[in-house]
This record gives sequence, C-alpha cells and structure tokens, in this order.
Amino acid sequence: MKKPLHHHFYRAMLRRLLIAIMLGMTSAVIVWLFHRGMLGLEWLLFARTDGSLVAAASSISGWRRALTPALGGVAAGGVLWLFQRYRHQRPTAPTDYMEAIEIGDGRLDISASLVKSFASLLVVSSGSAIGREGAMVLLAALFASVFAQRYAKANEWKLWVACGAAAGMASAYHAPLAGSLFIAEILFGTLMLASLGPVIIAAVTALLTTNILLGEQAPLYQVQALPSPLPMQYLLMATLGVIAGFSGPLFLKAMTASGHVFRSLNLSLPLQLGLGGIIVGLLSLIFPEVWGNGYSVVQSMLAVPPGILLIGGVLICKLIAVLASSGSGAPGGVFTPTLFVGAALGMLIGQIFALWPSLGEHVALLMALTGMATLLAATTHAPIMAALMVCEMTGEYTLLPGLLLSCVIATAIARWIRPLSVYHSG
Repeated sequence: MKKPLHHHFYRAMLRRLLIAIMLGMTSAVIVWLFHRGMLGLEWLLFARTDGSLVAAASSISGWRRALTPALGGVAAGGVLWLFQRYRHQRPTAPTDYMEAIEIGDGRLDISASLVKSFASLLVVSSGSAIGREGAMVLLAALFASVFAQRYAKANEWKLWVACGAAAGMASAYHAPLAGSLFIAEILFGTLMLASLGPVIIAAVTALLTTNILLGEQAPLYQVQALPSPLPMQYLLMATLGVIAGFSGPLFLKAMTASGHVFRSLNLSLPLQLGLGGIIVGLLSLIFPEVWGNGYSVVQSMLAVPPGILLIGGVLICKLIAVLASSGSGAPGGVFTPTLFVGAALGMLIGQIFALWPSLGEHVALLMALTGMATLLAATTHAPIMAALMVCEMTGEYTLLPGLLLSCVIATAIARWIRPLSVYHSG
C-alpha cells in the first residue's frame, strides 16, 4: 500500500527545515570563530582585544601605523601567490558564492576558498580598509556547499549554498531578513520563491545562535530612538536618494579604475597588496579612522555627530583607502566600507541641513542612516534589502517607509547610469 502523497511532502518539508536550522547554527559558529581569529591576531599585533582597529591605530607609533597595513598586504599577497604558483591544476569551481549560486551549480573550490579567507583574515586584521564580512559569508557558504555535495541531491546544492550565505550575512550584520532578501533580490530568478523559506529559517537560526554566542541581543549599531520622519524630512531622504543614485555608480567606477591602475603596474601579488596597504598606512597618519572596515567609526558618528570639516576629511581619506585596498586586490568585501561611505556622505549633508532648525531635531543622524541605505541600494541594486538591513542593524523601524522610498529612487537612478551592480562589475 502506497503512502499518501502529503506524507512525502511533509517529510520533505521537515528535512529542509532541519537542514536549514543546522546550516544557520553552523554558519553562526563559523562567523564567530572568524571574529575570534581576528581578535587573536589583534592581540598578537597590538596587545589589545577590543575589536577596534581604529583604536589600535591610535595607540601605536606613526611608523607602525604606516607599515602595518603594508606588511599585512604583503603577507596576504604572499599566501595567495604561493597557492597560485604551487597549485598544479586549474580550479574547477569558483571561490565567489554569488557566482556559485547564480551561474554555477553550487560548488565552491574548497582549498582556494580557504586560502582566500585566510588571506582576508591577514589583511583585515592588519588595518586594510576592506570588509571582514566577505570572508565570513564565504566560509559559511563553503560549509553549506561541502555539506550539500555530500548529503543532498545536485538540484538542491544552490539552495543550501544560498542558505549558508544568508545565514553568514545574518550573523555578521545581525540582519536575518535583509540577509534573506539579499539572496532574493540580487539573485532573483535563480531561486524559486518557495525556496526562500529555508533561506529565512537559516538566517533567523544564525542570528539566534549569534546572540547566544555573544551573550546579547543588541542591534549591530547602537542608535538613539528616532521618531517617525516629518513630511519635510521625507523630502530630504528622497533628495539623498537622488544624490546616492549618482554617487553609487561613481563609487563603482572608481573601484574599477583603481583595479586597472594597480594591475597596470605589473607588480607581483605581494607587492601589489603591499602597495595598497602602504597607501592606507600613510593615510592613517592623518586620520587613524581609515583603518578597518569602518564599523567603529560609523558607530561613533551615530553616537556623537562630528563637525562638517572632520566628516569631510575622514570621508575623503577613507574613500581613497577603500579604493586602494579593493583596487590592490585585497581579499575581502566592500559591503561595510560602502555603509561607511554612505553614512559619512549622509552625515555631511545632514550637518548642512541641520543649520535650519525647522527641519527638525536629529536631522544629521537621520541623513546618516539614509545615506547608509541609499548608497548600499545604489551599488547592489537591491533597494528592499538595503532599507531593511539598516532598520535591522539599528532597530530604527520607524524609518522604513522613508528608507524604502529613498532606496528605490537611488536604485532607479543607479541602474539608469550603470546597469551592472557591484556584484557584476568588471
């Protein structure tokens, strides 16, 4: 006697639920271990474990501040160069989880991904202006890929890698819904909507596991509670969306141009990454805030908005540092540096608008949060994800309608100017 069809359906649903939960928990542990590895290197390099590279840069002498990012770049470049030289066969799978999900079959090159992540650990721990979250998400997606190849059917591989990537983002940014929508928006068409359920479950499980590991449930950024925006403030947010819509493509074009400049020098990989590091190091002599992915600087800006001149100076130097790090080929993400540039740009404009008291209190903080969301939307072409991510990272859900409006505007303009997002740029 055959079992009812619904029995097989519910059994398959239960199986997917359990796998998604397992991948969420594992991804959270992977992200936590990577962060612990960063703290360990920070202790070795700077004898401190507070997690703030900006504070570490401020605590050391000028010559160490200038040379440390360069030495980290040389070390990471040496690791990558040695791996490329002594690897006998060409890679059969990518090390980019976006590529593995979108145009691949869900497989990732295990050894190359591990080496790339280790090199990223070296550069982000030594002050390079690149994001640490890229390696975190890659490692989470890598585990999901290895698990899928061993225990799942080939037609499910992409789904489980997507779960791993979303869970990694949820752990790194404390934003499970935005992590899920990251997969849905950016990789639209490669996953059926019905498959989004396991992705959300994995992301939420990852956040819950992260909260247990950290012993807290606070948002990523601590921000004072803001009231719902005034009608005039909605107009300001939309205006910033227009500005970000033009700024996003310029930012991507600058990153592409920086990469071309570094490659045209025909340097070996260690020297190329070292050159990017020395640029960051020299800039840090002016502003130590250029070290790292920008998280701690954004947090300090949101807590106590600085003056216009200071914001402008830090923004220019940090932008050059990000371009030097990404252009030199330093392994890591540009997600968090993009949030920093957007926050600084929004804060700069907000401080100008703050000169008119009729625009309401805390307009500088409002514009900083709007800048984070709109520049992220303009570079990723994922407006819903960008708006929701800023709300989840800060707990400011009253801003969601205005952020959605401004992010859609920013994305529409950015797509018109540059059809390709940061994940499809050459």
